[in-house]
Amino acid sequence: MAKPDIMNRHDLEIIVNSFYEKVKKDQTIGFMFSHVDWDNHLPVMYDFWDNVLFYTGNYSGNPMAKHMMAHNRNPMTREHFEHWLLLFFETIDGLYTGKNSKLLKERVKSIATIMQMKILGTHPTIPVVEAK
Repeated sequence: MAKPDIMNRHDLEIIVNSFYEKVKKDQTIGFMFSHVDWDNHLPVMYDFWDNVLFYTGNYSGNPMAKHMMAHNRNPMTREHFEHWLLLFFETIDGLYTGKNSKLLKERVKSIATIMQMKILGTHPTIPVVEAK
């Protein structure tokens, strides 16, 4: 059976929930999320990704500042960014396929690239996973 494409916020909530369930158990980056208040964090992530893909305007925040604080708490490496991206792409690909799925992966990769450049001060080598 063919997978559907991402069509709405509900689909993004499924992706976000599935992704963070993987992250919580992950040996490489899971520790970075041990302090997260999931009841508050997940709705923010739903709004963020809904805005990223569908331009809903329902997210207001400064993700770069949040990630800089996270980096100060637990220094991130290029490998952390690559692994985060791999898990995110695996999650999307495991659940959805189509135009919006590809677009979301392109935007995810762009965001990860910019964050890595600003946080680590290096030009990323993130083509580990390409959008299908």
